[in-house]
Amino acid sequence: MIRLQRHWLWISHTVRQMARRPEYVCGAVAVICTLFSLSLRLALSRAKDVVKMAPPPVRFFSPNSPVIDLYMGQLDQVERYCHISEVYVILFYAPWCGESISVRGEIDQVAVKLRDQVLFIAVNCWWHQGKCRKQMNLFYYPVIHLYQRRFGPIEYKGPLTSAYIHDFIRRVMSPLQYIATHSILLNFLSHYEPGVLGYFEFNSSPQPPGYLTLYVSALHALKRDYQGTIRFGVITSKQVAERISVTSPGTIYMHRHFNSSIIFPREVLNVTAVNIYSWAFENRETFMYWLRPHGSKSLLLNNELKKGPALLLFFPFSPLAEKQPLMKEITEVALKYHNCNNSKSVQRVLQYMEETNQVDRKDQTTDSFPREVEPFFQMRKSCCNTIMLPQWNRISRTLNICELCINQTVGIRLSVIHLVQCNFIEMEAALDSFYLREHTFFHQRSNTVECSNILSYYSPFNYYTVCCRTFNSLFKSDQVTPSELFFSEEQKSGVMTHSFPHVEDRVSTLLELHRSQSHITGLSCNTNKTLNIYLMDSNLHWRFATRLGANESAQVQEFATIIDLLDEVHYVLDQRQILDKSSIENIITNYSRTYSPLSRHLIAGTKSQAQEKYLITEVTTQTFDNIVLDAEKNVLLLYYTQWCGFCTALNHVFIQVARLFHANDGIIIARINVAKNDLPWEYMVDQLPTVLFFPSKRKDLSVKYPEALPFTVPNLVRFILSHSTQLVHQDPFQSCNPDCIQKAAELQKDRISQLEKELQRLRAEMQVLHQAEKQLALQLSATRQEEHQLKLHNQALEEKNEKLKSHNEKLQDLYNLRNVELAKTAEKLSEITAVSEKLLKENTLLKTYMASIEELLEESTYPPSTPVRAEEESPLTSRSENNAETESFSCHDTPTL
Repeated sequence: MIRLQRHWLWISHTVRQMARRPEYVCGAVAVICTLFSLSLRLALSRAKDVVKMAPPPVRFFSPNSPVIDLYMGQLDQVERYCHISEVYVILFYAPWCGESISVRGEIDQVAVKLRDQVLFIAVNCWWHQGKCRKQMNLFYYPVIHLYQRRFGPIEYKGPLTSAYIHDFIRRVMSPLQYIATHSILLNFLSHYEPGVLGYFEFNSSPQPPGYLTLYVSALHALKRDYQGTIRFGVITSKQVAERISVTSPGTIYMHRHFNSSIIFPREVLNVTAVNIYSWAFENRETFMYWLRPHGSKSLLLNNELKKGPALLLFFPFSPLAEKQPLMKEITEVALKYHNCNNSKSVQRVLQYMEETNQVDRKDQTTDSFPREVEPFFQMRKSCCNTIMLPQWNRISRTLNICELCINQTVGIRLSVIHLVQCNFIEMEAALDSFYLREHTFFHQRSNTVECSNILSYYSPFNYYTVCCRTFNSLFKSDQVTPSELFFSEEQKSGVMTHSFPHVEDRVSTLLELHRSQSHITGLSCNTNKTLNIYLMDSNLHWRFATRLGANESAQVQEFATIIDLLDEVHYVLDQRQILDKSSIENIITNYSRTYSPLSRHLIAGTKSQAQEKYLITEVTTQTFDNIVLDAEKNVLLLYYTQWCGFCTALNHVFIQVARLFHANDGIIIARINVAKNDLPWEYMVDQLPTVLFFPSKRKDLSVKYPEALPFTVPNLVRFILSHSTQLVHQDPFQSCNPDCIQKAAELQKDRISQLEKELQRLRAEMQVLHQAEKQLALQLSATRQEEHQLKLHNQALEEKNEKLKSHNEKLQDLYNLRNVELAKTAEKLSEITAVSEKLLKENTLLKTYMASIEELLEESTYPPSTPVRAEEESPLTSRSENNAETESFSCHDTPTL
């Protein structure tokens, strides 16, 4: 009890002291917080770290899949499985990766087809306890490696689809194509990819010298370029090798279409696999390029377009298909286009391609199982021409106009289908057949459309459809187009269900296009508009085609476009035409002309609905002429984009001006999103935002809003009134009722108050800027002084540096002199050493000679009865004498040293 009273008294005393001195309270609070933090840290340090372990991985592929799934990351087990097959594929994946999940099904499909020839292994390289994660250090997933007889890894970087993966594996399995006949050789040379051929004789040995080297070089080429832009082949027949002027076995020959073919220089380079494929890549000749960008944000297409004008061809491509008719036609057009010197090899290849096309057509006609062509293909193969027949007589005021269409019927296999649209030779034949029977189609007067079929005399699978109608000859030709003459009535009567392309609807006339086909040969060298031809698989990259103007809902994903970034032109092939040899030749020829008849393609945005409800009219490419170039309207047009921040800041001003002029029918307040809508050159702007005013009846005198003028409602209203003759004497407020005027006045008062606040804020900012300017001036003077001192210090350092350089030169000279003296001294020492060694040898010889002489003298002077002691002393004396002589000799030679 007494202790409690004492503690209570002490606490009360402490509180009184704290009340007198508040600094004690702060100190006590700090001490309490420190003690609390220390106790909390101690308690947390004693607690155990509880972390939930990651769940073990599960199988990525199904158990029934032919793919061996090492889902625990057992990289060491890969070598055990590699001995099973000569060719094996390893997929390194991460279970969470979306591309790994999507490629799983594609790999599974390929594995099912090639399970007897190729071994497929999948390794989980994301499991942290697996050896794959610790050893591989991969930065992206999935990664596909191929091995062929311990050669590899060959990484596959192409499209992650089963067809392309299957084709790449097939190339790795057979990197060489064996050529035994002349037809196979022509087929090999007619390919658009450059080819490397090796001639070897397999009679004496199954692996002649150099064969394995060429085999490995083909694998190296696939490792370097996954697209396989260089094809490798082996000629096994001497007669076939002589066709390309190759006679000696072991020769490696590279075929080039336009330049002279070359032979691997054995005298200059060693025959190794690396040298062969490096030589092939350096000397290859490519006239068509496949583009396979990775993802929609790839810069590959942009980088290629910067190289010059480009012809982009989008079409469905199957790498596993045995025949590619469209690919053959594109290759033929490209060979003609680049054949500037009329190369004989190119002519032979073109002749071979024409012969194969004829064989395909014969196979097509002799097919015993004809099947009907789908209606869509039948529609696509039709080509129509409008014909105006002569009048019945001179007095008659009626005119017969007929629609002549070429249709292709049954007996066609879709796999080898050869579709030709608007072939002018066939059209001329159809006209001949029609004019022979034109008397059948004369009518005096008829409002109906009468159709009939004419069989072709040239092809048993073609027929011509003729639909004729009689019109009054007094109608104006500029008011009715050939297609409108029939389709307006046909849509009502239901005679024809599809709109066929017309010859007249093309860009150029029939005669010009017919002549242009014969001038495609060597056109790349006869004009300064040389095109680079690029191919893209529409099954993979159709989204690029839609951005360039293709129809998103097209049933056949075929598209052709020409893009020239330097001239900023963009041409698109009419999508009503099928993509074939004639259409490609036509667009190339029309583009290459000095005055191209092609019209620039303008990308247009979608038209917004219910335009009448908006104060500001949204303009697109299609509505630009009708809205902006309306001669009866004054138009104020704002150029903007969604990513332009300044454009968004001007919206409230533009909306207020639109409210003021909303009741005035003589002016239109509009805007256009230039990021989604292209315009002709004369209506484009170079910066955003930009406001242009197009006055009525004077559209060529458009005026730009001054950049130096603040963008406010009064300034914009004055700008409109000053450049509009019809609105100068009109007050925009007259059309408003009193409530509208009051609201406008309140808006102006609010605007004035905002401007006053902004003015005060700007004055305060100006004062701050003046103070900052003074501080910067002081800092600038200080920096100038420091700079002057640094210059002086730099000069002193340069002087010291020059002195050190001179001193260094003197030391270098002294060092060289000492080196010379030391060299001389070393030479003298070597001479003295040689002399001393010679003297030592002579001294030993003299000693032995003197010893023998002394022995002879002792035998002669002393009898045998002389005691032995004397004999022992005599050699000692002689030795002492000899030593004395040598010492005297050495002492005599010392001064000379």
